[in-house]
Amino acid sequence: QVQLVESGGGLVQPGGSLRLSCAASMRSFSVYAMAWYRRAPGKQRELVASINPPGRTNYASSVKGRFTISRDNVKNTVDLQMNSLNAEDTAVYYCNAHMGVADYWGQGTQVTVSS
Repeated sequence: QVQLVESGGGLVQPGGSLRLSCAASMRSFSVYAMAWYRRAPGKQRELVASINPPGRTNYASSVKGRFTISRDNVKNTVDLQMNSLNAEDTAVYYCNAHMGVADYWGQGTQVTVSS
């Protein structure tokens, strides 16, 4: 049973930073494309950032230059460093692992940006 467990969410002031981490339990972690999605209140889930097995990254335009996704294929983790946070970044953030028909999701971690 594959599990993705997110951590690192919380309350942060505008302009602050948070680092999210996702620990994955699958053995073949390195062949999965990993991503972070988010769902803000009243909005649809959206892709925030992704990283493919070779390490190529992709970002939503709203976070480009502020967020950085990275992976550690030894520790089976994928992180999301979030800087210069603003209220529009408030959402539940989800970790996703994808390979072919396999698609796994974490339970999510809440990020709230507020003064």
